[in-house]
Amino acid sequence: MLHDLARRLRQDADRRAGTHGMTRALWTILFWLDRQPGLSQKELAEILEVEPITVARMIDRLEARDMVERRADPADRRLWRLHLRPAATPVLTELHEERAAMHLVATSGVDPEALRIATETLCRMKANMVAQARGLAAAERKIA
Repeated sequence: MLHDLARRLRQDADRRAGTHGMTRALWTILFWLDRQPGLSQKELAEILEVEPITVARMIDRLEARDMVERRADPADRRLWRLHLRPAATPVLTELHEERAAMHLVATSGVDPEALRIATETLCRMKANMVAQARGLAAAERKIA
């Protein structure tokens, strides 16, 4: 059920982002940079679970639309820090409205307490999986 719901949410997000001349991937980058200005391309790639070159190409597209700018990191010349430009503001406003509409559709008819419990449960399950992955990664580093 989780997989099916996630797929349907991705399809809806693709459709909604497309009506604004965006892709879901570009939409996601704007959301992350709105939440965490100054992320590096590498950090963003890790969050999105894609290769850094993929993020670089998407940032190129957003830069061409004057929505994102790369700024040199003052402490490390090899890094680029990513920041939103003013042109991203109206797009983000529209996308936040689309996201709220998606939430209303997905949660329609769901008891608020049941939704709260489901959200807490999913957060706990995700935290368990992240902790396991970190433990496995640490064990692999010790072996190597």
